[in-house]
Amino acid sequence: MFRRVLGKTLGFLGYTVQYGCIAHCAFEYIGEFVACSGPSMEPTITSHDVVFSERLSRHLCRIEKGDIVIAKSPFDPHMNICKRVIGLEGDKICTSGPSDVFKTHQYPRLPQPTLRPAISLKPITVPKGHVWLEGDNLRNSTDSRSYGPVPYALIRGRVCLKLWPPHNFGALNQSPTGRIVKRSD
Repeated sequence: MFRRVLGKTLGFLGYTVQYGCIAHCAFEYIGEFVACSGPSMEPTITSHDVVFSERLSRHLCRIEKGDIVIAKSPFDPHMNICKRVIGLEGDKICTSGPSDVFKTHQYPRLPQPTLRPAISLKPITVPKGHVWLEGDNLRNSTDSRSYGPVPYALIRGRVCLKLWPPHNFGALNQSPTGRIVKRSD
């Protein structure tokens, strides 16, 4: 009787380890479900939305401008951030700081003195191996405007699908504000 109980227990532990390894590999290399919190990505993603973050794009270096990504925080490795990719390595980003709400990102140009006399643009070149991340809610987002370019290695995955709430179910790919200006070469 003891052998039978021991055999069943070891069998159960074996299956638990096998399925645990499969689940770990699926979440580490394929994707994961993420519950978002905070206002930085509003209106695209609000607090308590659940999204699916796929990891294959990160491994295949297929992150592009306009993608929403989940990344490790540059300040706290135990915290993840959800932001939009505004610039890739080599891109020049025109920014004037966290309070600049009415800008579009493109290559450096002179500010319109009659429209915005108090703002002086500072072009920043995104270094190799880094990305520039910003929230869609520029007034309430701590992002690359505060901490600078983020190393590509901190990106955990690309958000491709909003799952919750059900009435907002669908793909996430376009910037709602049209802030990203893609260059045509």
